Amino acid sequence: MSYGIALDIGTSGFRCQAIDLDTGKTLSAAVTERHPIPGMNVIDHVNFAMKSGEDVANGLMISAINNLFAELNIDLSKVVTVAVCGNPFQLSLFQNIEIRDLAYAGKSMLKTLGIVSPPRDGDVIDAAGIGLKGMPDAKVIIPPAVTHEIGADAIAMMLTTGILDEKEPCIVVDYGTNAEMALVHEGNVYTGSAAAGPALEGQQIERGMLAAPGALSEIEVTDRGWRCYILDDTLAPQPGDLVDPVTGAVIEEGPMHGKAVGITGTGVIAALANGIKTGVINTPRIMTEDGLLHLQDGINVSSADVEEAGKAIGALRAGFLTLLDSAGLWVDDVQKAYMSGASGLYVDARKAMEIGMVTPGARRIVQFGNTSITMARQLILGEISLDDLKEFAKKLRAQHVMFATSDFFKDVYSIEYSLWCSSMPMSQYSEMMGCYGHKGIPEAVDTSTVEVTKLAVRDLPDVENLKVSIIKSGTELSGQLEACIGCMKCVKKCPEKALRIEPVGVAGYRAVIESDRCAGTACKRCEKACPKKTLNTDLLKIEQ
Repeated sequence: MSYGIALDIGTSGFRCQAIDLDTGKTLSAAVTERHPIPGMNVIDHVNFAMKSGEDVANGLMISAINNLFAELNIDLSKVVTVAVCGNPFQLSLFQNIEIRDLAYAGKSMLKTLGIVSPPRDGDVIDAAGIGLKGMPDAKVIIPPAVTHEIGADAIAMMLTTGILDEKEPCIVVDYGTNAEMALVHEGNVYTGSAAAGPALEGQQIERGMLAAPGALSEIEVTDRGWRCYILDDTLAPQPGDLVDPVTGAVIEEGPMHGKAVGITGTGVIAALANGIKTGVINTPRIMTEDGLLHLQDGINVSSADVEEAGKAIGALRAGFLTLLDSAGLWVDDVQKAYMSGASGLYVDARKAMEIGMVTPGARRIVQFGNTSITMARQLILGEISLDDLKEFAKKLRAQHVMFATSDFFKDVYSIEYSLWCSSMPMSQYSEMMGCYGHKGIPEAVDTSTVEVTKLAVRDLPDVENLKVSIIKSGTELSGQLEACIGCMKCVKKCPEKALRIEPVGVAGYRAVIESDRCAGTACKRCEKACPKKTLNTDLLKIEQ
């Protein structure tokens, strides 16, 4: 018997499946709770790697992957092939190759710094050579990128959804912390990548979590109250309590009563859509006496949560509109939208569209699962070859739109920020677009006639009868603090409870950080709180 492992290296976490190569059967699956590198998006991960060292970042990733593979309950010595997929940053960190060419814009800057871009046109490497344990004979297949901006995950998104065969303009989005999107029109492909942030995957939300047993993932409004749905051990949503969202009173206990431990991004989206539609939320304010939206088992959504989710939604809609503008199209011209990734599959598509997560003119929505792991599985099973992907990458005519340098994107995002964080009513959206010289969008979207087709049951293919193992992904980073006085102000300021300060020797201290819980560059609250300015998280190293 021989095995293959399909691995999706995502910005918010890793997913993998073990496959029997003789039968094609999926034997087991495992996912990490979070990404092992500190930070909540790809920019944070790259900043960490550049400041703390690429070897440190690579070590965190390889350690997490080894722990993940150990959960698959197979004889790793019989693994023949590991196929991976991810964006160019993640695959470069995985391979421990140059990443600065991805971090800096402009050829002149790269030339000044003496940076030479490594080839990213697909490769097959030894598993043992990159630190994967227990599989001495395994080969790792690395898919190609089209350019340094358009990576294997974007290829997977376009290839597995079949969007390039569409005869009408359409848009596909891989929803996640780093949202990849592509607009196809008359044989041309316009791609973009929005650093939406982690809120739509349940992170940076006070009670947020990635999809796992006990996660509140959906909410339905009834004439008696709001019905919550909780993920069971197979990650299937089951009915929870019927609650009053204003007071938190339980109107009726459901089968999953008492089992909710947090809320996923899809649950947050449902709460937002329901709250806005019923008038309980007037962005970003929650119109209850205590300013909280009450759900099952004491899980609440706050105005701060609304803002975090809104900033992510705003980045998505700004991305859609920027691609449309780049292609010379507008909202009524693109009526078909594809949603991929975990968030894109599990979310209620109509609720997502109502709050701006789907291109405004869509009349038909197709929901896919995880396209990255789907392509990795196809490589494992021989349904597609590395040569096929290389040929596809060469032929793909794609224009990448850099949102970070787009004035149009900046204009739209400023309006989105006002909508979600500064109480601007949606009725003023088009007026503000006009102030910038841009076309407006519909104030309200009628989703009752939108056709929704769901082509997958689970984000991970072929796991309906399997329990998915979920592991903690982080490694401890630590270092001596020369001037620390043990005041613990840094610990108290850490929003993710990732930091602890331990005494060492006589009147000495060291800092220890759980890498997967640390919010990284975007936070640094611990460093700012240190009265002696002795804490520098970039200098902490992997525990030996």
